[in-house]
Amino acid sequence: MSVQDRVSIRTLPTGVPGLDEILGGGLPEFSFNIIAGAPGGGKTTLAHQIMFANATPERPALYFTVLGEPAIKMLRYQQQFQFFDQTKLNASIRFINLSQVVLDQDLSAVLEAIVKEVEAASPGIVVVDSFRTVVRKAQSGTDNVELQGFIQRLALNLTSWQATTFLIGEYDDAEIRDNPVFTVADGLFWLSQQVERNSIVRKLQIKKSRGQASVPGLHTFRITDAGLQTFPRTLGLNDKVEKPRGHRRLSSGIPELDEMMGGGIPEGDSLLVAGSSGTGKSLLGTKFIVEGIRQGEPGIVAMFEERPEEYADRAASFGLDLVTPQQEGTLKLLYIRPLDLSVDETVREIIDAVQEMGVKRLVIDSLAGFEMALAPGFRTDFRESLYRMIGALTRTGVTILSTVEVQETFTGFTLSAYAISFLSDDILRLRYVSLDGQLRKMMVVIKMRRSAHSIDMREFEITSKGFVIGERLTGYRGLITGVPGPWNDEPGEIHEFADEPESNQ
Repeated sequence: MSVQDRVSIRTLPTGVPGLDEILGGGLPEFSFNIIAGAPGGGKTTLAHQIMFANATPERPALYFTVLGEPAIKMLRYQQQFQFFDQTKLNASIRFINLSQVVLDQDLSAVLEAIVKEVEAASPGIVVVDSFRTVVRKAQSGTDNVELQGFIQRLALNLTSWQATTFLIGEYDDAEIRDNPVFTVADGLFWLSQQVERNSIVRKLQIKKSRGQASVPGLHTFRITDAGLQTFPRTLGLNDKVEKPRGHRRLSSGIPELDEMMGGGIPEGDSLLVAGSSGTGKSLLGTKFIVEGIRQGEPGIVAMFEERPEEYADRAASFGLDLVTPQQEGTLKLLYIRPLDLSVDETVREIIDAVQEMGVKRLVIDSLAGFEMALAPGFRTDFRESLYRMIGALTRTGVTILSTVEVQETFTGFTLSAYAISFLSDDILRLRYVSLDGQLRKMMVVIKMRRSAHSIDMREFEITSKGFVIGERLTGYRGLITGVPGPWNDEPGEIHEFADEPESNQ
């Protein structure tokens, strides 16, 4: 068969953010699908959301209820969601109760009742909830061959009438094997909830999808006032459009630091600022954002530890105004809700804000706070999570400054606790050093992937005006340990106090 002779399969929108991408473009039209999972997984809500997104007076939706919730009770809860459209009831969406038919008659009568309604309405969407109830009733008096014949006839009739069908049922993984329902189905949506310590994470998996290349794996989703929202695990990484990195240098807002970095931060790079508590990481990020706004480049600060009001107040104490840019729409302080987050959910929120504002600069403050905000299951794969997040964000052409807290040991020179330095194009290290009986601050550029940079270790102070960077520290050995000694000493030499000279009698 030539390419020209192939039948093209039209796709329908699901109405669920992110789900079309997971499915590989949308729902295959006229497909026969199963939405399965444990109670409370969101199966009925998913079916309603798809139904309201596609039902029209010309191609209505039929929702068959079977020994489950009465339609009036179901609608009482479903109308709380934003996707619910009261005007579509009756004209575009009809609810039909098959409970009595299932209780009093056999499978043939159930099939006849469904086909009769389908022939009369010519629907575009058909939902049977709960189909598992039909199967259980049938299994009490029929064998598997008859049950499989019923399922095949049902699928054939609905497909012949050009309806996209969804059977809803409560199943577990063990029931997939040798089950005629799953054999006949074109698509299988599996919804689950995972309990991880005190956290609950909802996951969606497309276990089967005929005719389309769906995105494999488990995808996080949430149920909010808007309904289901899914977060594809490949979010941002499979986009066809990738903005090339520019050749400009972006100023950090600190001229001396720009000089140390060879002229500034290369546009489109990811800069990691590592240092212990109080070394000025957040302030440096704020300076970077404010400098961008001054040059007409909108920015976002994604924060996990401080609330926007606190962040803006602290910036104001250094003479940096973050209130006016927010009012003018050139700055967004994005506070990520610190509870049971998934990486894909976080990336989605940041990317949406980046695209909405046309952002050029992004600060993530901080990676340690980001890790703590994640649900426990995502923390175990934190490196993989950061790889996907940084990769997705840099593809948008944004220049990223991320902060990470490092616990000083005064015996080594660590860059982060996560072994993630390979994810960053550039690394700036801030640390404390003990000099002349004082705990001072020092900075050094560790890496610049696309340019040369200074190798000087320079002392700096944080004053009411911000960063004040001094000259190169000279005359000391072992600065990176935090406890340096004079160069004229031999390594390991111990100084002893000289005896006081005896006074003349």
